Amino acid sequence: MRTAVILLIFVVVFTSLLAAVFLWTRPAIEAAAAEEKMKLISEVLPRELYDNDLLSDRLQLPPDPALGADEASTAYLARRAGQASALVFEAVAPDGYSGKIRLLIAVTADGTLLGVRVTQHKETPGLGDYIDPRKDRNKEHPWIRQFDGLSLATVADREWRVKKDSGRFDSIVGATITPRAVIKAVHKALHYVAENRRQLFATGGGK
Repeated sequence: MRTAVILLIFVVVFTSLLAAVFLWTRPAIEAAAAEEKMKLISEVLPRELYDNDLLSDRLQLPPDPALGADEASTAYLARRAGQASALVFEAVAPDGYSGKIRLLIAVTADGTLLGVRVTQHKETPGLGDYIDPRKDRNKEHPWIRQFDGLSLATVADREWRVKKDSGRFDSIVGATITPRAVIKAVHKALHYVAENRRQLFATGGGK
């Protein structure tokens, strides 16, 4: 009986200590996570385009094949002087050479691409991983920057391909499966935004 009581006391004290440590460190962990997320978002969304609390101004996107998503995801609505200016959201290229390629995309309210970044992939090091600017050997003009400033209005649907397939996008010889997947995913994501623009950029959305 005595042993059981001692064990119970030990469990209660230990659990309380763990809970206290969690509560004490939680704000710092959340702040670090928010900082890391904003660091990534800043690569595709210029700071001058918004003056709202971006991480709080969010909306849930349901699963949709156009985004390559089989689960709900979070999008962030950028506003300037109260007007929706851009949307930052995630898309997935399911047909990469080595599996899914996860993307972060920023699009203005008029459908112009501000930027695209790869957030996760398993493409072959030194061959297909040039889609990630951190791995791209061309630091001055990374491959992923080809999307900057493009839109459905300025680039015809038939051009959303690598040059090898009579499109407009460069690729590395022998590593075209990876860029094909990314280009296709970005193109589909732009159509998704165009088809859902009213809901996505609603003035009251996400607040």
